[in-house]
Amino acid sequence: MITKSIPNLFTLGNMVLGMLAILLALEGRFSLAAIMVIVAMLLDGLDGRVARALNAQSEFGKELDSLSDLISFGIAPALIMYMISFHSIPSGVAWAVTIIFPMCGALRLARFNVQKGAPGYFIGLPIPAAGGVLATLSLFYREISAPYFVVSMMLLSYLMISTVRYPNFKKIGLPKKAIAYAPLVVIIAVVIAVVFPDQMAKLIFIPLVIYAAYGLRQNINRLLRRKHRDEEDADAQEMFRPKR
Repeated sequence: MITKSIPNLFTLGNMVLGMLAILLALEGRFSLAAIMVIVAMLLDGLDGRVARALNAQSEFGKELDSLSDLISFGIAPALIMYMISFHSIPSGVAWAVTIIFPMCGALRLARFNVQKGAPGYFIGLPIPAAGGVLATLSLFYREISAPYFVVSMMLLSYLMISTVRYPNFKKIGLPKKAIAYAPLVVIIAVVIAVVFPDQMAKLIFIPLVIYAAYGLRQNINRLLRRKHRDEEDADAQEMFRPKR
């Protein structure tokens, strides 16, 4: 019974960090708030691996994970972006964009829970990646103007509910012996993040953006290949069509 509860502790830790991110954002400590989202991503990546290593997967854990993800990677990043970057745009636009992001995240999580994805892929940008990009992107508010943030936020929202395929790294297993060291890894990550919040957040931003852009590029390439095949088929049909 205790063994089966261990993965849920990581999931609840994910939720706690999401709530801390919200509280820190309300206090204006945006860099640390973004870091809480990033560390929550680490816990989110560990809970499933720990569950599989301990053979402790359950529907309860799956639903708890979705609820935690919505807080940590949907609501928290949207609030961080709203509070740090949306002061210079009309409040109606700011409210709408801020609401749409977690709403699309909820749709993405619900779809993931009821539909099987392609083997080795996620369908749509996973909400932890979208939330991580948004939380770290917000820290560039000195270099980027608010309209660009609005466009980026809407694009991330769309990618979550799209059919774009993204590589699934969750199947990478965790040795059972390594579970004992998982809390230590989390503690070290938190310490480093707290000591160097700005540097850590902006450094992590780069691979997250590459991941988000990779799936989009793959989808564009797939659409172009499909269009090329359709054009070839149309040309072939035209060639063999009887002439009057």
